[in-house]
Amino acid sequence: MSLTTEILPQWLPLARAGIRGVSVQVLLTTDHLHLAQLSFQPNATIDEHDAAHPIDVICLEGSGYTSIGSQRLTLRAGEKIHWPAGQPHRLWTGFDQMKTLMVEHTREQ
Repeated sequence: MSLTTEILPQWLPLARAGIRGVSVQVLLTTDHLHLAQLSFQPNATIDEHDAAHPIDVICLEGSGYTSIGSQRLTLRAGEKIHWPAGQPHRLWTGFDQMKTLMVEHTREQ
């Protein structure tokens, strides 16, 4: 009999000034792509910031909010948002929890 043990990435607090109540599980890192799952507690936030590369955010569970510049949107399970490179964006929750998949396109193909 053969047993295999699958090692899953660890959940770690996302630690940076301006971030509260968010944990990350890094799934894949390559030269052109970073893939991570984020878990948001109620009233969690990632403050407004921009990135040098485009990012796709897919809500897997729960709901929350995002902003791109002055535009504010609700993000629910099954929905996707695209943050263009260089645009200020933010992600947060209200009373709900949320899990997202973050796809960072770190190099244009």
